Amino acid sequence: MRLLIADKLHPRAIEELRSLPIEVEYDPDLTKDSLEARLPNVGVLVVRSTEVTAAAIEGARQLHLIVRAGASYETIDVRAASRRAIYVANVPGKNAAAVAELVFGYMVCLDRRIPDAVASIRAGNWERAEFGKAEGLHGKTLGIAGLGAIGREVAHRAKDFGIHVIAYSRTLTPARASDLGIGYAASIEELASKSNIFSVHMALTERTRKIISKKVFDALPPKAMFINTARADLVDYAAMREAVEKRGLRVALDVIPNEPKSKKLPESDLFKAATGGGIIYGTPHIAASTDQAQLAIAVEAVRVIRSFLLEGNVPHVVNVSTSSAARFQVVIRMLDRVGTLANVLAVIKRHGINVEEVTNTVFEGGGAACAKLRVLTRPSEACLNEIRAFDEVLHVDIVTLPNLA
Repeated sequence: MRLLIADKLHPRAIEELRSLPIEVEYDPDLTKDSLEARLPNVGVLVVRSTEVTAAAIEGARQLHLIVRAGASYETIDVRAASRRAIYVANVPGKNAAAVAELVFGYMVCLDRRIPDAVASIRAGNWERAEFGKAEGLHGKTLGIAGLGAIGREVAHRAKDFGIHVIAYSRTLTPARASDLGIGYAASIEELASKSNIFSVHMALTERTRKIISKKVFDALPPKAMFINTARADLVDYAAMREAVEKRGLRVALDVIPNEPKSKKLPESDLFKAATGGGIIYGTPHIAASTDQAQLAIAVEAVRVIRSFLLEGNVPHVVNVSTSSAARFQVVIRMLDRVGTLANVLAVIKRHGINVEEVTNTVFEGGGAACAKLRVLTRPSEACLNEIRAFDEVLHVDIVTLPNLA
């Protein structure tokens, strides 16, 4: 089997991958367009920012696994992969510390205007009175929108700054917030209304697109801080700019709409000097780009691939159904002989019963096994009697599964 690494990956990870029973190819300069031609005969694909299209997946007949060496996976056509029964896995949480560190760097910079002070002093100025104006962070309230791995890392560090934390997440409950030692907001607008500092850590879905709307910006207190290290399309930028100009909003962005592929930023009003006391700082999508984070991500990607190759399991898989339509489980205790399970499955097929899941456990000594078939419909007595008629079958039973729909 061949493994293709289609993006830059930490050298230690590449070295570890070469020790596995797989042929490793490293081509970090591949693009969305050139990837398709490289995928035939590839069994495992590792990407970071390279887009994996439906066309590329459809042409990759031997592909078993796509690993996104990062937390998100919107650059992969997961539906196309699922249609071909190809696993898609990500590496969540390994960049959380790096992103959280940048968030607090932003907070200090927005409060102390460090970038402007550096620019001033490099220009030969000594504006101590001007840049000595700062409110300080101690005692402020930080609102965290999205409480995944990164949001939790930010919340943890905030306590050491003496900052109060409240959070909003679709899955967060008041009890869970209490367990974490943070405040709870029932809506994103309520979160904004209580936040001196508002930091976004949500995944981008159709439900969350532009969720940071004019209502959210209007709810923020005057001269609040707004930080986005998540996804650009979560934000209504016209509303954000209005809040900067009219309400003194202080903004730090690591992600922007239509990020350039070259080293040149296209002309835009996004970062133009603001009036009314507002500030907009930016960095070129570097939140997860520390050496520590990149190594942690790469090591975890290797673990995913090693588990798949050596154990048949895929950690962090994102496209395997977590629920099943199966309503019955057929339990067959049988002798562990060639063809026994195949005969059972042939009977199930002949009776028109769809099997959702199969597990087969061989007992110590290798003499007997227990197969469990999760099926959509209850097998008839005629079907069960056909299975019982095999000499190798010891016992057959039916278990009704709970309806969790």
